[in-house]
Amino acid sequence: MKRILSLYFALLAVATLSAQEAAQSQSNEVTPQTIVQMQHFGYLSYNEMLEFMPEYGVAMAKLQNLKKTYENELERAETDFSRKFQEFVEGQRTFPENIMLKRQKELQQLMEESLAFKEQAKQLLTQAEEELMHPLHQKLKDVMREVGLEHNYAYILNTDNNSYPFVNTTGEAEDCSELVKAKLRR
Repeated sequence: MKRILSLYFALLAVATLSAQEAAQSQSNEVTPQTIVQMQHFGYLSYNEMLEFMPEYGVAMAKLQNLKKTYENELERAETDFSRKFQEFVEGQRTFPENIMLKRQKELQQLMEESLAFKEQAKQLLTQAEEELMHPLHQKLKDVMREVGLEHNYAYILNTDNNSYPFVNTTGEAEDCSELVKAKLRR
């Protein structure tokens, strides 16, 4: 009987020891949640940083000037069309049929050219904006990378457009806006 009790206590001790080791290894286990909690990261408003750059104002002024130039040309074409249409309406009673058909074709052609120019202007403005903004985006990305590396961030979140409606700032999160602004000033 003593032998059976000894064997029983030995098995119980081994089982308890195994359970303790299993519990300890589970508590040391790295889970995705633990990794996220351990990571140091920054956050900022990308648009705010972009608008902070002095080059942004220059780019927007150039874009506005180009937009105004296209608007003026569209306005001129519209005025020209209105004038020719008015002439057509006033003269349609006295024009022979072949002149009236010619004028109708001219008006149709002016309208088509105006619509094509409007679409082309829209595309050219979009292209100009992309070309003007590309160096700014590149500079901002470079500065954010520098700040991220210097401050050992795992990543920098962009809080624009409600992408991250909540960032727990009590943990490893830091608003890195001022750090980025400082680098953009130099």
